[in-house]
Amino acid sequence: MFAAVLDSGHNKSVGYQVVQFLISVGVGLAGAVVGSALLWLLLTRFRPGGALGTTGQLATVVAVAAVCDIVRDDTGLIAAIVMGLAMARLPGVDMPEQHPFSETLVQLIIGLLFVSISSTVTPASLRHVVLPTLGIVAILVLITRPLAVWLATLGAGLTRGERGFVAWMAPRGIVAAANASTFSVGLVSAGVDGASKILPVTFLTIAATVTLYGLTAVPVARRLGVTRPSRSRPLLVGGDPWAIDLGRTLQSAGLEVLMWAGSEEQRACIRQAGLELAPGELLAAATGDGSRLEGITTVLLLTDEDDFNALASMVLSNDEGVSVFRLGPRSSDHGVVALSGRGETLLAPALTRLDVAQRYAQGARIETQHVESADGTLAAGHDLLLLIRPGGRLVPADGRDARTSPQPGDIAVLLGQAPDPPADRPQAPGSASP
Repeated sequence: MFAAVLDSGHNKSVGYQVVQFLISVGVGLAGAVVGSALLWLLLTRFRPGGALGTTGQLATVVAVAAVCDIVRDDTGLIAAIVMGLAMARLPGVDMPEQHPFSETLVQLIIGLLFVSISSTVTPASLRHVVLPTLGIVAILVLITRPLAVWLATLGAGLTRGERGFVAWMAPRGIVAAANASTFSVGLVSAGVDGASKILPVTFLTIAATVTLYGLTAVPVARRLGVTRPSRSRPLLVGGDPWAIDLGRTLQSAGLEVLMWAGSEEQRACIRQAGLELAPGELLAAATGDGSRLEGITTVLLLTDEDDFNALASMVLSNDEGVSVFRLGPRSSDHGVVALSGRGETLLAPALTRLDVAQRYAQGARIETQHVESADGTLAAGHDLLLLIRPGGRLVPADGRDARTSPQPGDIAVLLGQAPDPPADRPQAPGSASP
């Protein structure tokens, strides 16, 4: 399209323009094949470290795009896009989503792009494009986006409210800014009428759509009924009987509980208990393709493997907005990772994971108690595990400060005492008489 616009003033035939377009695509695809092969060799044969690997990927993409642009104008973009698509599908290539260096690089590039666009847009250049741009924004918001979403979601199983919210949310940003900054210079140099207005119009479109959608997202979501209640949605990791009992207790208190377990036997017990079971792999869901712990506010690591709990707490605590808690390990003297390391918050610090499991096996049960007294007095002989605030927020009872102490109106989740054995219960051989 860009080449067609440039050639429009030279009386070129449509056939000629199509051929030129196909040649450009061919050069871009050829460059993408070479670049993808180089990246595959780099990542699978040499296996560089994190920062070095990211630097190598960036250097390869820039070099291939530059060579393509030298061979033929505006083919580097095609090569870069196809290389990205290929690298996500080539065998043996691990492209982690979370990478500190990559995230820093992306944020830096985005910042530089928007700063450069803003520096080229002057008040004088906006003077005659404000009203036409608002008209374009109205068409994008009220016609183009709803029509595109309606066609794209046919048969997708979404509710009317979900389709309406997707149709409403479409803020313009990095893609529009990158295209405008890439093509406007060439069009202005070619003397195309109106090319000098591309950047100002794009700048105003981005500002208007971001402001509009940012201010109206919450009210529109509430109006369409697609908001999630502010109550905590905990994910309980583990399938031991006491963990399932804890899940049922939290569910009976009004929380939307999700559970995950590794063994099929434990997963079957979770289903039988009437609790929702999380599909897939836990750590893959936490670090995968954008679906990390969607809707989850709290993670309770309750498996019988202390090392797994410690490792998972370090991985899952990287997800902003998700609180990760676990019971104390049986021993802190050794482990695969530091059992008292980053991201740890203990439930009932006086209890270890083994203590809870043993007491439950001896007959102790998970109970709830409404806190009514101002001093937060709880049932004697019970250990406080969790607190559910009046608004449905789940709080760990770690005892570190007053914010985690029982308050009137709270629901306390307690571990009861194991019942005393019957008086006439036969004693084990060799045990002393009272």
